[in-house]
Amino acid sequence: MVLFSRSTRGVALTDLGAAWLPQVQQALGGVDAVVDNLVTLSGTRHGVLRLGYLIGTGADLLFRLVRHFEAVYPDVTVEPIEYDFADPTAGLADGGTEVAIIRPPVDLPEHRMLMLDSESWVACLPRDHRLAERAEVEIAELLDDPIVCAPLTAGPWRDYWLAMDVRGNRPPTIAAVAATYEAETTSIARGLGISFTSSSVARFYERPGIVYVPITDRPPSYTALAWKPSALSPQADALVRHVQSHWNFGETPPPDAD
Repeated sequence: MVLFSRSTRGVALTDLGAAWLPQVQQALGGVDAVVDNLVTLSGTRHGVLRLGYLIGTGADLLFRLVRHFEAVYPDVTVEPIEYDFADPTAGLADGGTEVAIIRPPVDLPEHRMLMLDSESWVACLPRDHRLAERAEVEIAELLDDPIVCAPLTAGPWRDYWLAMDVRGNRPPTIAAVAATYEAETTSIARGLGISFTSSSVARFYERPGIVYVPITDRPPSYTALAWKPSALSPQADALVRHVQSHWNFGETPPPDAD
């Protein structure tokens, strides 16, 4: 079987060699793909994964997720990084993190989100507030109260927790700006105003001087795992795939603030 012909002018493919060349190229391409996949898999097993999370968001989910993932990938170290209300994207917007646990809505058009949990809205009120003894309230009952809110950099997330979608021509009276739940609850305990938050926050941030009252007529707030598909390291890709495979929450569009 002769594949090459040699002469004083060089080496050329025979007719048989020319016919066989596409198959050789295809086989070599398969080898390259296998090698690339092996490198990716090898990279998944080692390294540090920076996992962003918004303060107070999915704290119980965060611990479960990290423990479960590290049990499967013991050579990957997950480094949770907390972000305050100034950046509700938890580092995704500026590339500080590859994957993050957030609470939509956020301005991340190139990212995908996997919804992990849903919660009800809750009003955080000073203990001497006129509605503090109520078992539940409607959102309209609180729209005229001064409100403690996130910094302007929070964008649509700030508007969402100001309930701008139901205010119409009743703009909010901003009592104070807070970047953390500690600052927010301190302002409310001082009687400066109220805030709207979620049921998990009411569990984790019980403080003297404040009460939490469920709001009956608001759609649920969601907790989501978010990532940018085109910019994932092997470690981050492994985490996303792991959550998709082992957490049966299902992927849905993020809730709209409008």
